[in-house]
Amino acid sequence: MGLISNIKEEIRIIKERDPAIHSAMEVLLYPSFKVMMHYRLAHKLYLKKHYFLARLVSQRGVRKTGIEIHPGAQIGKGFFIDHGNGVIIGETAIIGNNVTLYQGVTLGGTGKEHGKRHPTVGDNVMISAGAKVLGSFTIGENSKIGAGSVVLSEVPPNSTVVGVPGRVVKRDNISIPRDTMNQTDLPDPVKEEIANLQMCNIQMSRRLLEMEEELRNLKQAIRSNDSESKEEITK
Repeated sequence: MGLISNIKEEIRIIKERDPAIHSAMEVLLYPSFKVMMHYRLAHKLYLKKHYFLARLVSQRGVRKTGIEIHPGAQIGKGFFIDHGNGVIIGETAIIGNNVTLYQGVTLGGTGKEHGKRHPTVGDNVMISAGAKVLGSFTIGENSKIGAGSVVLSEVPPNSTVVGVPGRVVKRDNISIPRDTMNQTDLPDPVKEEIANLQMCNIQMSRRLLEMEEELRNLKQAIRSNDSESKEEITK
């Protein structure tokens, strides 16, 4: 894809995904647009083994946008970074088509690996603000990573992950529609566990009250039997 085609594609993607953009001219000021222009050039230089020049172009993009994409990362079509400040994408990361990242996302390594050190992100994945995906595993296609999650292991396709460490809380959802991506209406496993504990507590309290009532009735019955026995002895 040539330079003009890349520019047109980036403008189309940003206008499609961000309702705050009202014109193509605004897109030229958008951090995602700027960083992707730098990345495309840096990646070409990287593939030709011009590593210093690739890094130089990449770091210019970092200074302008606050988004760091290593020139060695592989990024598919339809990639979009919303706002983007603080986004970091490592050298061996592989990103599929129609992936959306929000501000503060890290696709990083654990610091203990060699070779493929960063995540592989499948098609149609959404990674919400502040999420950290660390390691050389795969995020399955059509998955959703909740805001602030820390993902340290494989995520099956069509999953929703939340929490620290990230846990799969929903499976086999339909593909994420591009025009209705929702970062907020995600399952909350902590809230669900608290609700379950509250329900168990209510049930235990009811059972204790029932047992106390049964014990009182038993004591009354014993006292009643003792009284009847004493009367019979007296007679």
